[in-house]
Amino acid sequence: MAVDIHESWKPYLEKEFEKPYFKDLIRFVRSEYKSQTCFPPGKQIFNAFNHCHFDDVKVVIIGQDPYHGHGQANGLCFSVNNGIAHPPSLINIFKEIEADLGIPYPESGDLMRWADQGVLLLNATLTVRAHQAGSHQKQGWETFTDATIKIISDSKENIVFLLWGGYAKQKVKLINTNKHKILTSGHPSPLSANRGYWFGNKHFSKTNSLLEQAAQAPVRW
Repeated sequence: MAVDIHESWKPYLEKEFEKPYFKDLIRFVRSEYKSQTCFPPGKQIFNAFNHCHFDDVKVVIIGQDPYHGHGQANGLCFSVNNGIAHPPSLINIFKEIEADLGIPYPESGDLMRWADQGVLLLNATLTVRAHQAGSHQKQGWETFTDATIKIISDSKENIVFLLWGGYAKQKVKLINTNKHKILTSGHPSPLSANRGYWFGNKHFSKTNSLLEQAAQAPVRW
């Protein structure tokens, strides 16, 4: 079954594509996109993989669900298209970068610039119905994205995993902590951030420090 994903991922993920759960998932997604308005657009479902090639992955950020408003989701967790108002979590991410690194708050909420530097912006669920948060959960996406995290952990070294919030922190069981670095904090959503669980985590400077220790180029956040 052809999946619109960059060639660099195929040797690692092809076994997943052939499993019954994934074939069922693709059938479900195709049916949903034919009968409902869903996000992101079909060609952007695997954007996280297509803009961050397997050999380039050095940082993994784990989100939960795509944005479900019109024009928002572009296949990268926390990211929105150019010209779209920044959602609250993204606002708090940019505020923390500004405080941590002194980088001015950006106009664009499109995080493609991070993905192109080796930051895998991976939602646990890659699709959603318009205005129905969580509507494509438990259909197989989580099995696929969990397998992706484990494959990265098994196949690579010195990856920095950023686990924000309770849901992302559950993914630690998929990661070999002897080979990789894990930074955890509260979620950047206002609920968590306003309780003091997000601001001041300095994850962006810490990530770059860890990358430099592993002789890798820092991310231009």
